Amino acid sequence: MKVLLFNGSPKAKGCTYTALSEAAKALEENGVNSEIIHVGGNIAAGCKGCGFCAKNGKCVTNDVLNEIIDKVKEADGYVFGSPVHYASASGDITSFMDRLFYSCGGAMAYKPGCVVCSCRRGGATAALDQLSKHLAFNNMPVVSSNYWNMVHGNTPDEIVQDEEGMQTMRVLGRNMAWLLKCIEAGKANGVAEPEKETKIKTNYIR
Repeated sequence: MKVLLFNGSPKAKGCTYTALSEAAKALEENGVNSEIIHVGGNIAAGCKGCGFCAKNGKCVTNDVLNEIIDKVKEADGYVFGSPVHYASASGDITSFMDRLFYSCGGAMAYKPGCVVCSCRRGGATAALDQLSKHLAFNNMPVVSSNYWNMVHGNTPDEIVQDEEGMQTMRVLGRNMAWLLKCIEAGKANGVAEPEKETKIKTNYIR
């Protein structure tokens, strides 16, 4: 089993990375492989809604997303991390997730996922709510912890001093590992994924 953790911060080894690292450590300690992938600063554009990916299996914008899309399809779980910018997620993680879910959401469905945010002081709950909608729209079990999945601090050293935040990350990693093992045990005992229905799309114009 393997979980991919995406760092949506422009800083490769900043506060968001520190939080993700604590969750990754807990995953590894519980027998689940992990990999942190830095996408912040490596996203060229947002989703164009052009449908190119549906026909070609990759995004029309050739950046880090296309480099890792095969890894995403093969992974068993996902953690999306972002700093808080103006009480919302970073532009890079937002664009990345929009394009990722549009291009290969089908391969991620029914696999556990969660969102992690780091902030200096406030805005984390708004950012968590924003990004968690991607998971909820995609038939994904959302992994929780013993508090909202957030850490507080202005530097990596301050994040480490946020004892409750770091505990939240550890518990999140353990809960993700537990859920992955439960899903694996279910499959081994004949528990199939829920029956899929063709998506019905409507609007309010009749």
